Amino acid sequence: MSSSPAPPTARSHRGLYAGRVSRRAAPAGGSSAPGRVEGHTPFAAFLAHELRTPLATQRALLELALADGDADVAGWRRTGEDVLRACRHQERLLDACLTLARSQDGLPRREPVDLAETTAEALRAHDADQVVSVVSLEPAWTAGDSDLLERLAANLVSNAIRHNVVGGRIEVSTRTASGRAVLYVANTGPLIPAGELRRLFQPFQRLDSSPRALGDGLGLGLAIVDAIADAHDAGVTARARAAGGLEILVSFAGTSPTATP
Repeated sequence: MSSSPAPPTARSHRGLYAGRVSRRAAPAGGSSAPGRVEGHTPFAAFLAHELRTPLATQRALLELALADGDADVAGWRRTGEDVLRACRHQERLLDACLTLARSQDGLPRREPVDLAETTAEALRAHDADQVVSVVSLEPAWTAGDSDLLERLAANLVSNAIRHNVVGGRIEVSTRTASGRAVLYVANTGPLIPAGELRRLFQPFQRLDSSPRALGDGLGLGLAIVDAIADAHDAGVTARARAAGGLEILVSFAGTSPTATP
């Protein structure tokens, strides 16, 4: 992995990209964030819809296998593998929903966390062989829940790789600027139409998959990023790149590595 120049520096964490989607914790009585889940009923409906699809798939596979009087061991093995894939999809979905719910309940603890170390771990955990990685990780200490911040970094890295193209590029950096701990992730990828960027921070929202895309996700990655950032009073700024792809910058209050929670 090679080094990249730092992302654009702003005088303040507010309005880092003027005129683009920018989210920060809303003040009391103020408007909520674009990516914030409004109420439990719509989210429950989204979740029920997403869980219904793999359940229907499993049921259809098992009904077909049971209806086939000539099914052999190999056929049942293939059916079992297909059902297992659907189960894994459900597990990923439920894990993501639990993380989203936890982040919206506030932070039970805060401790010093270096975004550079957290992001490095996220990069090690993901296969980025099909894209070019440009990485520059400088110490960036903030205070928060280390588990949630690990998920935030992992979701940003996963999103940048998943919604990319073969031979594309991801840029990842951390730094401290003006007393803020900053995490920046950008990627090449499909064009994001005007007006669609804000929707990507809502649960279960995806762009139409490009034939050249590396994969598709649950549609919860950026909603979780936004919720975790909100729990940490962090600012989230996103910009659709003119040539395709996305830039996301998350700005946290900085702290000392030795700060007492």
